Amino acid sequence: MRQHMSHPTDSYTPEGLHVQLDALEHRYAPEETPADRPHIFVYHLTIQNDSDRRINLLARKWVISYPNGQIDVIEGDKIVGKTPVLHPGDHFSYNSFHLTDQGCFAQGAFFGLDDGENRVHVRVPQFEMRIPDAFREAE
Repeated sequence: MRQHMSHPTDSYTPEGLHVQLDALEHRYAPEETPADRPHIFVYHLTIQNDSDRRINLLARKWVISYPNGQIDVIEGDKIVGKTPVLHPGDHFSYNSFHLTDQGCFAQGAFFGLDDGENRVHVRVPQFEMRIPDAFREAE
């Protein structure tokens, strides 16, 4: 069921628009990263548009939560430098990364406009960036 949003600051998620985590890779690379963030997590995501609307994705927001209570919010225009247009049935896949010194949880959302210029969003399901026990013991 599609929702009609009357207020311009409101947004909705079109039925059929969703995000999935395709893969999550961990690398311990102290020689390639800042000394205080030696763990690289590469995540691969697909945004699938199975709605009946054309969707233009324009921005993203990530919330990273750490066990010590720290929360980092990362937001900005574009998705890996692009503003993908997804017609019904289209998808957009990409990968990016996060550097850290500890395990954490990530969740987020992508924002854009549908073909009626209504504001839309789609949430990224929360996923855990867990440092394998062998790496935590070696540090």
